[in-house]
Amino acid sequence: MQIILREDVDKLGKAGDVVTVKAGYGRNYLVPRGFAVLASARNIQEMEHHKRVIAIREGKRLKTAEALKAKLEGLSINIARQVGDEDKLFGSVTNKDIATALEGEGLKIERKSIVVPTAIKTLGVHNVKVKLSRDVNAELKVWVVAK
Repeated sequence: MQIILREDVDKLGKAGDVVTVKAGYGRNYLVPRGFAVLASARNIQEMEHHKRVIAIREGKRLKTAEALKAKLEGLSINIARQVGDEDKLFGSVTNKDIATALEGEGLKIERKSIVVPTAIKTLGVHNVKVKLSRDVNAELKVWVVAK
């Protein structure tokens, strides 16, 4: 079954691509949820128009992501935690804690976008990656201080 993707689907392709999928997957999942349409001549012409609209939308999204990246890289947040012997934390600092701290700064970032490479269990400065879009990633400095 040939379909035209209306939105980006991870394993299939980007919006506007014509792909071949199994009939059940296309008919029961992709088309009803609006991720794809059947590949007919009319739909292909319509999709050419939508590609231009998608390119404009992607450009706006990239522009806002770049602006947010500039804000995040110029920002460092402090998270206060209780510490025990040898300056080890009780528990760890998670991406949820970082998202809450960013909300306090006026930035709404989903916690799923915040990538903590290893558990933060010590005091000091830690670099955390924030995925803003597919192509834009920011580095955020997180200071963990004693309460």
